[in-house]
Amino acid sequence: MFNFKTMTDDAVLEELGRRLERRRIDLKLTQAKLAEQAGVSKRTLERMEAGAVTQTRNLIRILRMLDLLQGFEQLIPVTGPSPMDLLKFKGKERKRASSSSAVKQSPKTWSWGDDS
Repeated sequence: MFNFKTMTDDAVLEELGRRLERRRIDLKLTQAKLAEQAGVSKRTLERMEAGAVTQTRNLIRILRMLDLLQGFEQLIPVTGPSPMDLLKFKGKERKRASSSSAVKQSPKTWSWGDDS
């Protein structure tokens, strides 16, 4: 079991690439065929499977063709305001985030640390 929280960004990309490759092979698709169906270049798919950085749009296209797009929705689930927020804001949704007034700290004077 992988713990993505403790992995580096590069390690996560490499693992995702391995999983995409495994799924493609399980579906008996060549890189060329999957790339064509997804509307991306074969080189783009090769880079994705190797764990390289790619555009999110290309990932979505590949996931769609591998029938994995439904899992993509779990990355950022739909949320709404909590019941307390609805009461606090009289039924309106917040549009911006702000720092909490309870967490205000006094400003510290900055120094290089070599002052004695």
